[in-house]
Amino acid sequence: VQLQAFGGGMVQAGGSLRLSCAACGSISSMNVMGWYRRTPGKERELVARIGSSRSTNYADSVKGRFTISKDNAKNTVYLQMNSLKPEDTAFYYCNAHRVYYSNSGLTSQDYWGKGTQVTVSS
Repeated sequence: VQLQAFGGGMVQAGGSLRLSCAACGSISSMNVMGWYRRTPGKERELVARIGSSRSTNYADSVKGRFTISKDNAKNTVYLQMNSLKPEDTAFYYCNAHRVYYSNSGLTSQDYWGKGTQVTVSS
């Protein structure tokens, strides 16, 4: 699966952006789809993830402000970001995680996509 994130940009604090992650391939076969972000000098951070049953998890820092969703028919995952803060400034990218049985037994595989920059000004 190839992933491409887009929708980033520059916005003022309090504003909104919606990121999209388009997959070249089926996301319905993925166990988990997630959004991560990275800022210079910091560890990669899980922002939000959505499971195959559409259960969701969020980082504490974005709860109540961000919403992850997916459209299996369009093979696209979204991240709606509201009430953006300067500390949300980061490079955002998406991940697809799949667990399956192979000749080696239970195997997991991660796919990482090209990201998009989000900059929030104060």
